[in-house]
Parts: sequence; structure tokens; C-alpha cells
Amino acid sequence: MKKTLYSLMLDEEVVREVDKLAHRMGTNRSALINQILAEAVDYTTPERRINDVLSAIETLMQPSRELVPFFAPNSFSMSLKSSLEYKYRPTVKYEVELFRGPDESIGQLSVIFRTQSMALINAMTDFFRLWKQIEDAHLRPLTGASIDYALYDGKFVRSITAPDKDCSTDELAGALSEYIKLFDKLMKAYLAGKLDAHDVEAAYYSQMINAPIHI
Repeated sequence: MKKTLYSLMLDEEVVREVDKLAHRMGTNRSALINQILAEAVDYTTPERRINDVLSAIETLMQPSRELVPFFAPNSFSMSLKSSLEYKYRPTVKYEVELFRGPDESIGQLSVIFRTQSMALINAMTDFFRLWKQIEDAHLRPLTGASIDYALYDGKFVRSITAPDKDCSTDELAGALSEYIKLFDKLMKAYLAGKLDAHDVEAAYYSQMINAPIHI
């Protein structure tokens, strides 16, 4: 959304209180005034929608024993922590970042892991490559969306495409939550030797064809 500079005459006392509130909320004066005015005219800004989506994901994930959410209001990203069913119980962190712009990609999901075990690193790398192959075979033909993937040292990144249909804030949050839960569940089962590549693909496809929204 384009930003334009405007000059406003405001009481000093009002500005002082706005600055105090902005500090408590972890934002700045311009952003807070913009949000207050948007709410007054019943307009949802991109920043507000992002905040609402991430807040809804946090709420949806709180009952889960597998994923622990961490979200700071008025930010564009959140994280979720998960423990692998592997010796020493290494942790995996999921980071969800959403973008303001109207591009085909509305954000990105990062899967971050830290381990010294080459066996685990190789197994996780195999899973990430398998995941991309599955989505190339099933999701891309369904939605036609261009999804970007990247694999770095200790980090797997997948772009989040715009939903394939109009959806509410809660519906988008639900789609993102279900996607992360599926990824986490299948990755853990694959690394623990409970599922092979064909099992993972079958489970992915089953959820994909029944999902009301694809991202």
C-alpha cells in the first residue's frame, strides 16, 4: 500500500499520549495513527490483517502439544517450536513471515534446525527434497501457483502463495496452521522411520484434496 506524507495539526497532549501508547505496543507514532484512523473508517490495513492472521495462528496452535507458538503483536512474523522424536530431542523452529504487498507470494515459511548429527542432517535434507517433489507433483498442477524453495545450511524455506480462493483472516490462519501441522507430523514420522516416501505422499495428497484452501 502506497504511503503519502500528510501534515496534521494535533494537540501536544494527544501526541504525547499517542507516543506512550505506540511505545507500549512496540510500534511508532505514524503506524499507530494510521491504524486508529483505519479502524475509525472501518478499513483493514495490510498490517492489521497480518497481525490478525498471526494472532489467530497463535490461538489455533496453543492447544497443540507438538508445536509451541511465539508471537509478538504488531510484528510481521511469528515462530513455533517443535521437538523431534530423535535421540537428544533436537528442536526445530518454524518461522512464518507475511508480506504487506499484493504479490503472488504473501509470505514465507522457514524451517530452522540445529544439529551436529550428519545422519539427521541428511535425513532432514532428504525429507525437504521429498516435500518439494510431492508439491511439484500434486499442488502445483492444482493451483498453478509458482512456489519457491530454498535449502541452506540448517534452513529450509518455502514461499507461501496467495490462497487459491478468497478467504477470511480466520480461514487463512486455519490453512497456514493445518499446513504447518501436517509438515511437522509427517517430517517427524519420516525421520523416526514410521513413514516412508510413499506414505508421506499419500498422507499429503489425502489432506490436500480435502483442504478448502490451498496455499
